[in-house]
Amino acid sequence: MTVISDEERSKVYAKVVRRFAPLLFICFLVSILDRVNISYAKLQMSTDIGLSDAAYAFGASIFFWGYTIFEVPSNMLLHTVGAKFWISRIMVSWGIVSGLIAFIVPLASLFNVSAETIFYILRMLLGICEAGFFPGVILFIRA
Repeated sequence: MTVISDEERSKVYAKVVRRFAPLLFICFLVSILDRVNISYAKLQMSTDIGLSDAAYAFGASIFFWGYTIFEVPSNMLLHTVGAKFWISRIMVSWGIVSGLIAFIVPLASLFNVSAETIFYILRMLLGICEAGFFPGVILFIRA
């Protein structure tokens, strides 16, 4: 077993922080923007897909239902498959579902359901996809 001096350990930690801190900062920034973007999109989206205020409020809150329900299963899988893989999965699936929100009307006509239903489904999926992001980052930093 090799003994590492405190100076060498400090250099390694500094290198890790320089490489990962900017990426994690951007990921957290995107996370916050993703949670609040629904409020910015409300005015245009409400007229485009015909959402009432009650439907919008329900759709905005359903994100947190999916996030809360799937937080524990996501954390269990995080420990099973590893933080690097799980954070990557979160970011990719999260990006795909976020992009699909732009296509609510075409998806509604494709599946022959109301745009409101597609909005609810995508918001729930977004919460499910993002569940485990924060604990995954904490595990990744700690490991």
